[in-house]
Amino acid sequence: MDETKYWMWLTMVFGVGNRRIWEVMCLFEDAQEAYQALTEQSVNLRFTEKENENFRKTELSDAETFIGKCREKGIEVIGFSHKDYPSQLRHLFNPPAILYYKGNISCLNGTRTVTTVGTRNASDYGLRAANTICSELAAKNVVIVSGFAVGIDIATHLAAADKNRPTACIMGCGVDVNYPKPNEQFREIILKSGGVFVSEYPPETHALPKNFPARNRILAALGRAAIVFEASMKSGSLITARLASEQGRELFVLPPADLFNGRFSGNIQLLRDGAQALYSSEDVLDCFRFGSSVDVEIRQSVRRGFSTNDVGIVWEGRAAETVEKGDIAIIPRKRTKQDIPAAVTQEKETAPMQENTKSETNTEELNDTQRKIVECLKNDKLHVDELCRQLEIDSAELMTELTEMEILGIVRSLPGKMYELFR
Repeated sequence: MDETKYWMWLTMVFGVGNRRIWEVMCLFEDAQEAYQALTEQSVNLRFTEKENENFRKTELSDAETFIGKCREKGIEVIGFSHKDYPSQLRHLFNPPAILYYKGNISCLNGTRTVTTVGTRNASDYGLRAANTICSELAAKNVVIVSGFAVGIDIATHLAAADKNRPTACIMGCGVDVNYPKPNEQFREIILKSGGVFVSEYPPETHALPKNFPARNRILAALGRAAIVFEASMKSGSLITARLASEQGRELFVLPPADLFNGRFSGNIQLLRDGAQALYSSEDVLDCFRFGSSVDVEIRQSVRRGFSTNDVGIVWEGRAAETVEKGDIAIIPRKRTKQDIPAAVTQEKETAPMQENTKSETNTEELNDTQRKIVECLKNDKLHVDELCRQLEIDSAELMTELTEMEILGIVRSLPGKMYELFR
């Protein structure tokens, strides 16, 4: 059964990308059961005033109508449990409950995917390397995943399209929004090559700066390996690169053309931290070789299909212990370090002319653990082990909170697993 309308209802009630959806889903086997229980008020849950208002005014028919309007515009909609939902996203800390797309989303499933990132103002060397390597990867049936920005992103997309191979464009706006404007001319080329435009944001959603960090968690998760072509020390690509590494992905970095060129200072840092130098497409293809861990992962995803048991940190039926989470009493599964990758850290990307600026964040919106982290870091930067000791929590829980705070621009990571407040 297609549960997309129930996932849409949950999104309309709680909001796009709101992890409250998953706090609620800890109680239920599927989205339909969640809808029925919530609308019948057959479970004892506490909600905010705004959420209660949304319950009262949001009908399932509203979700069905909205899905119908999207499809009239040529925009497909799928929910988390849909067979075409990319399996890579099901292991995120806060996966999208709904995806909107134009094109062939099945190109992301059961195949080799590589996420590519880099600067908008790329050098000739960076662009040439991106074009050459991604052309060779696409010719070997690797799907290139990137953010459809000017510079490195569009160079990698077009390298695949020129080979008549699919490429996935992950958007920080509605898939029908003309952003960025210089790349509008390439949309049809990408679609004709079997590619896809994907977003968790509804149609007509503008490209607001706050959307991009959340978008990037999807971008990073979809690639089974990641490549950084060109990045300075201030580039948001470094956060995406670290996220890929923390998810167990192989990280490849283009060696700089000039050691003294600041354009590549981020590349140098990543290489110092242990990323693999990228000299040719063969370096990337080697991680997909038969019998490798990535090859096994792909084969298992094809063979197994979707099961709620695959969702390591979302839900697993009903547990006996109830804990408090914000205003909702939830019943989570027992989690281990292996269950909880630090998967919500994202590139702090914004719209052009606003990149690398810090947005004001209301700390009242933080949970109790995040407020305690702020208190610990007020006087000095601290190692994650020291934070664990002071807060008396395990490293998995700490990293989950730290990476979400990094999205909000409250903390930033430093070399050696150190963290400080973003001042």
